Amino acid sequence: MAGLYYNSNGFAFHRIEDAVRILAELGYDGLALTPDVHHLDPFRVDDAALASFRGLLEEHGLGIVLETGARFVLDPARKHRPTLLDPPQEAHRRVELLCRAIDMAEALGAPVVSLWAGTPPEGLSFADAHARLVEGLRTVCAYAAQVGVRIGFEPEPGMLIERAAEWPALRDAVAHDALGLTLDVGHTLATRAGDPADVIRTHADDLFVLQLDDHRAGVHDHLMFGEGEVDWPRVAAAVADIGFEGPLEVELSRHSATAPSTAAASLAFLRPLFGR
Repeated sequence: MAGLYYNSNGFAFHRIEDAVRILAELGYDGLALTPDVHHLDPFRVDDAALASFRGLLEEHGLGIVLETGARFVLDPARKHRPTLLDPPQEAHRRVELLCRAIDMAEALGAPVVSLWAGTPPEGLSFADAHARLVEGLRTVCAYAAQVGVRIGFEPEPGMLIERAAEWPALRDAVAHDALGLTLDVGHTLATRAGDPADVIRTHADDLFVLQLDDHRAGVHDHLMFGEGEVDWPRVAAAVADIGFEGPLEVELSRHSATAPSTAAASLAFLRPLFGR
């Protein structure tokens, strides 16, 4: 699972098979697949297609992890809804999607599925929203554990859990061995959560996936490497110091119009730093 990965949400205008070939030719180690309406639609892809795609990954020597941030895969009119925080009659559809992603992960040989909390419905208290999140995560983790897949929880700006400092309380409330942390380096700046390298060190024992993108302090905008304020040598030193061997995943979903060149430039920037 170690190495540099690239999220398929940064290849939104490519067939997923073409994205795999491009990433392999560039020298990436893996793909972070976001199943979406145009990339192995989680509600339409069948076992044969998954087996074929796994064969393609193996042919090109790429590892894989799964992300679940598709914007409109559940509701074409509402971005990222429903979530685990919605009423049970709606939230079950998010659970269904997450369990389907776990099934896909098992079929593709992906060890980790990452997810986030979502934003609570208007008027719902933090305590009630947190309780819904805990319950949903316990359900999803129990399902994942049955097939040996792990769940990486990602703090996301603007959502119920948006800073890494809020992660330990959630981890302890869920109390499931399948649950760990997916940390987006840029988000630590976007939420003013502290120096990214320090945050990595603080949560070293829980890390499943590290997502890489540049950011400016206080602004949630995924930037090309070198265009923001992340101190990348410090981040690379922290990754080395903690001995992190999970995937380093490029997260540039708004760069799909220049996907091949952006992926190439990202690899050229990151490989000298991380030696992968």
